[in-house]
Amino acid sequence: MEAGFHCDCVCHNTNVSPIIPVLAKYENQINAFSDFLEDLPEVDEPVWILGACYDLKTKKSELLSDVRSRLWFTYRKKFSPIGGTGPSSDAGWGCMLRCGQMILAQALVCRHLGRDWRWDPEKRQPKEYHRILHCFLDKKDSCYSIHQMAQMGVGEGKSVGEWYGPNTVAQVLKKLALFDDWNTLAVYVSMDNTVVIEDIKKQCNSRAGKAGPGCSEAQGRTLQSQRPLDWRPLLLVIPLRMGINSINPVYIQAFKECFKMPQSCGVLGGKPNLAYYFIGFIDDELIYLDPHTTQQAVDTESGSAVDDQSYHCQRTPHRMKITSLDPSVALVSGFFCKSEEDFDSWCDLVQQVRLTCMQNRSRT
Repeated sequence: MEAGFHCDCVCHNTNVSPIIPVLAKYENQINAFSDFLEDLPEVDEPVWILGACYDLKTKKSELLSDVRSRLWFTYRKKFSPIGGTGPSSDAGWGCMLRCGQMILAQALVCRHLGRDWRWDPEKRQPKEYHRILHCFLDKKDSCYSIHQMAQMGVGEGKSVGEWYGPNTVAQVLKKLALFDDWNTLAVYVSMDNTVVIEDIKKQCNSRAGKAGPGCSEAQGRTLQSQRPLDWRPLLLVIPLRMGINSINPVYIQAFKECFKMPQSCGVLGGKPNLAYYFIGFIDDELIYLDPHTTQQAVDTESGSAVDDQSYHCQRTPHRMKITSLDPSVALVSGFFCKSEEDFDSWCDLVQQVRLTCMQNRSRT
């Protein structure tokens, strides 16, 4: 069976790199690429954040609370050297890896806490929240740490310390998820802009694989033996191309529709050597979280609560024009489907978007 999504997607049934100093120079381009404004504009258009719609005139505080609640992963320094002898900071090269962490963390938050969960620094957070954070700490034994991602990337042809494209990050996340028995995510990365519905349903209706580093092996085995053969939560990752030399305007509306879907986990993209995590839009501007801030690595004992203040961006969100995206870097859009009904609903939405876009093109 097939469903289609144009932009352009169709759904079917440890060597240290010497280029780190070179990449660091791109940090000077951030301000030129980012359109950071002090406040959100006073417009009549609604704002969409990961499937949630806000009226700026009446729901601005709720919108900012939503953005602030997203897990924000940035460059870190002074963590244990990757591979024992590699870099102890990812500044200048790890921005796409951090964006990959953010899109996956959003899926895990939806998995364990729900899309409506909000972070409040004055309140105690649920244990599942801290366990999610532990999966991303900058330690070699954390499931989705910068250490695990960088070393898994070697198998994808990337040296530790080399900048990743979004497609490579997607493949790394897919491989690491196989070792994560707590979250039991099925990660599906579409190939050639094609999503095979039958393949996804087969993958999601089977038990997860083996326990992996940092994810409670004993508990993972217990959950594995008790887990029925039902739907495994799905992180669906779809690479998108929106043009060749510049953004093709015919794709913009379909791209914006991605953020309206309740299954949306955001989009990875940006420019060569500069990655951002896009979480929504307002009119013709994208709203995003920026990983290009270097913070001290957080050192927390296993199983204890995480000092989480630095994992939430408490500033007004960044914005940039959709047309400022560089089409030479493929966008990667993520969707989280907690149930089979969720996935079926997503397929229906994709077909509706595709049909609407085709009708709009025929009019022009």
